[in-house]
Amino acid sequence: MNVIIVGGGIGGLATAIGLSRAGHKVKVFERSSFNREVGAAINVCPNASRILLQWGLDPQRSRMVTAQEQKVMIGSTLETVVKVDCSKFQNTYDGPFFFAHRVDLHNELRRLAENSENPVEIVLKSEVKSYDPEGSVTLADGSVYTADLIVAADGVHSIAAKVVYDVPPAASTGQAAFRFLIPTEEIASNPAAAPLLENGVMKILTGPEGRRLVWYPCANGDIQNFVGIHPAISGDEQEDWDLSATTSDVIAQYKDFHPNILSIVSQATSIKRWPLLYREPLSSWTKGRLVLVGDAAHAMLPHQGQGGAQAVEDAGALYTIFNDLTRQPTEQDILDRLRLFEIVRLKRASAIQVFSNAGQDEAEKVKQRAKPFVTDGQHIPSTPAEYMEHNFGYDVLKESQALMDKLTEVTC
Repeated sequence: MNVIIVGGGIGGLATAIGLSRAGHKVKVFERSSFNREVGAAINVCPNASRILLQWGLDPQRSRMVTAQEQKVMIGSTLETVVKVDCSKFQNTYDGPFFFAHRVDLHNELRRLAENSENPVEIVLKSEVKSYDPEGSVTLADGSVYTADLIVAADGVHSIAAKVVYDVPPAASTGQAAFRFLIPTEEIASNPAAAPLLENGVMKILTGPEGRRLVWYPCANGDIQNFVGIHPAISGDEQEDWDLSATTSDVIAQYKDFHPNILSIVSQATSIKRWPLLYREPLSSWTKGRLVLVGDAAHAMLPHQGQGGAQAVEDAGALYTIFNDLTRQPTEQDILDRLRLFEIVRLKRASAIQVFSNAGQDEAEKVKQRAKPFVTDGQHIPSTPAEYMEHNFGYDVLKESQALMDKLTEVTC
């Protein structure tokens, strides 16, 4: 089967790896040149690491930090109110919990895609301007490419999503976020901050009005990643993901936090901010032979740290569902498989999309809104530990294979 994937980010590359491993010929169109990849850190949760490790991910090469503990702390006093041991996640969830720099993860996924037994072709500086759900894309230069399956991994501003569905506009959550990185050695040289360094530990520092500062290491522990959630300020209404901010802006939002935390914030040199906008879950991700994955299908807020993991689950489901398909499938074969993909993924990702509107210690905020997307009788998480069980314990490869086996039994 010939596959075109639009978008060479984490979701696009993971899907390319999966479908190439399933034996299909995969071409990725990416509008950038990949020579100035930037980004902060990302959680590679057990529900994603379990898949990527099976596909050859090398945590050492990609400088991942294995999570040892997660703490919820009061920002003003640094008192720990919730503690979760992450050190045994490999045994509990059959996959470790990693903290990774986005660039490191991206480079590793590209290596896996291009250096496999069935190499993925990645075409850079190729912007897709339009989609035909019957199996083609048109590039900015006017050239048209056809395939048996078109996968749109073109991100939160997806133009493919508008072809598939009447995408609802993004709504303000009333919150925004800062993000910044600080070299570990700089924090270690700060007497007030150095005692707070803990490799492998994620700290979630909470404050009034929903303020929280999430802090964890990445890049072999050489870099500390920070994300600060706070009430939106003037200028945060626009849908812009790369606005700049100053240390004064951050300190103004967290002025009630412990002085040692503020001393760390004062060391930041490059701070970005973006509004936290919410889109309701879509009721469909497919139209014809076009399918959405990743942020194009289910853009979500950062509270659960599941954005990247859900894109990898999409890739895992497509790998399993299209794994035994003939090299020359009929159109109906593909449509049937895409319907199965939605059965596996739609409710699962939509539930996490809703859960991601609140922190793991704020379950009551989203409990009612999540109910339509949770299977009858399934427990809705209410604590950080329960969220981890729900999010991390799910095995999309196993669920997808179980569905395929069930259908095989019915047709035999």
